[in-house]
Amino acid sequence: MSGFSSFRAFYPFYLSEHSNRTSRRLHFIGSCGVLLCVAMLLWTGQLRWLGFALLCGYGFAWVGHFFFEKNRPATFRHPLYSFAGDWVMFVDILRGRVRL
Repeated sequence: MSGFSSFRAFYPFYLSEHSNRTSRRLHFIGSCGVLLCVAMLLWTGQLRWLGFALLCGYGFAWVGHFFFEKNRPATFRHPLYSFAGDWVMFVDILRGRVRL
């Protein structure tokens, strides 16, 4: 994780890469879709839902980055921290710590 000594150091950068409200909303919608797809995977046992989960999560997020943020997703440079950041931001939105 070049440039960041910890996730705690990375997260403010992650939030700065998500300053556009529409982008945050798309991330949130994508994360909700991921949860639904994982629920379907568990319910049906069909592995195709895992593919749908990846497509939903990354699809919505990348549209937010390329068309609204006009930046490159942190996933390409910091995949593990970015994955964690998606879910921390999701929870922070639910808790009202990050504005949707």
